[in-house]
Amino acid sequence: MYGLQPTRRDFLYGLSVSLGTAALNSLLQAEEKPASPLTPKAAHHEAKAKACIFLFMEGGPSHIDTFDPKPKLAKLHLQEFQRADKFASQMASGKRYYVESPFQSRQVGACGHWMSDRFEQLPAVADELCLYKGLQVDSVDHPTACYQMNTGNRFGGDPAVGAWTSYGLGTENQNLPAFVVLPEGATPQGGAANWSNGFLPAYFQGTPLRPGGSPILDLMPAYGAQHEAQRANLNLLAELNQADLARHPHHTEVAARMEAYELAFRMQTEVPRVIDLSQEDQKMLDLYGIGQPATDSFGRRCLLARKLVQSGVRFVQLFEGGWDSHDYLERAHTQRIKAIDRPITALISDLKRLGLLESTLVVWGGEFGRSPDNGIRGGGQVAGRDHNSKAMCVWLAGGGVQAGQAVGATDELGASAVECVHPVRDFHVTLLHLLGLADNKLTYFHEGRFKQLSQTGGQVIRELIA
Repeated sequence: MYGLQPTRRDFLYGLSVSLGTAALNSLLQAEEKPASPLTPKAAHHEAKAKACIFLFMEGGPSHIDTFDPKPKLAKLHLQEFQRADKFASQMASGKRYYVESPFQSRQVGACGHWMSDRFEQLPAVADELCLYKGLQVDSVDHPTACYQMNTGNRFGGDPAVGAWTSYGLGTENQNLPAFVVLPEGATPQGGAANWSNGFLPAYFQGTPLRPGGSPILDLMPAYGAQHEAQRANLNLLAELNQADLARHPHHTEVAARMEAYELAFRMQTEVPRVIDLSQEDQKMLDLYGIGQPATDSFGRRCLLARKLVQSGVRFVQLFEGGWDSHDYLERAHTQRIKAIDRPITALISDLKRLGLLESTLVVWGGEFGRSPDNGIRGGGQVAGRDHNSKAMCVWLAGGGVQAGQAVGATDELGASAVECVHPVRDFHVTLLHLLGLADNKLTYFHEGRFKQLSQTGGQVIRELIA
């Protein structure tokens, strides 16, 4: 009768299943508690950088008025814009005029980097910087450009660079989040999607710390709560969640929530020590400009970023807005530069003093650059610049980069990159490479295919690497 006698295929299938089950049970018995998804992992290749601090200047800082001066614009100032090819922004109708920089630029450091005279402190660490002037993006819209710079995808929903880094390397301190975000008062355009885990498990999303007051709400236990009672409650909750997870093994949100509870419990001991700046001596606070109105906010976040990396956090991202200078360029960029100049200089020099700069990759940049032309009001006295996706400047320091080098170039007007030109995906691949990760190996299976930060693959920008 049909079905009574097992076929050879049935026998082999049953054998493979039983052996697989035995192997799985053996692994589970050998390891009472599975390793955390954030357990440190081996890099794909040897690299100097072990952590990253990404200083994101939201709004689009002008390369022309910071690190890429264009003297020719002084000769063309307020002349009508005559180029046949329109800028990608096409943000303004009517007549357009060339705008010279309101700042003077000079060469600084032994390397001779060009830098706006509004940077008073940064020249002290100029020789640590690698300027890159060949990057181009695909959008002149703030949210989509922010998404692309932070996740590789203009439309959001994908994992941020910090999430990919945490996924690939884990973190050195299991009592702190692997990926920490330090926003200013307002979130950047595009919101929390800029530090999302996307389709990666929720373990890898960025953890934002509040800029004022307690950085993490409800971190400490309620008054009278005992450590032992908290531990017992978490153990009971874990048993219930494990039972649910056994029935629904593909619900990674449950596992991530369980890990989040455990991390929060561990953070009660570790976080207060790291985020408490009141114990820092006055000399350190002064170094970062803490206590001074113009630099206090960003200075606090830069010092906190150093303390987090020093404590084993893998990726820290700071957001500083206010760079969208369509009008009043001189006033707006002067204020922005003053806010970041001392804190960033302190961060780099402090990392170097502690022997951490070589193992920490510091990245500075926004979502795009600015145009050499603009619509003019008030006789040019309130001149600014529009968005420009074809020319921008970013810089890197530490972590195995070409310190003291300027890589790439824009044309004589600063309108477009013309040397060592690369898209965002290549920049992302390079950041991963500096951290010991290969983009083509750092993949995650989602919606029927293996996905990666670069979307479709990219190449390392070798000129940026020492």
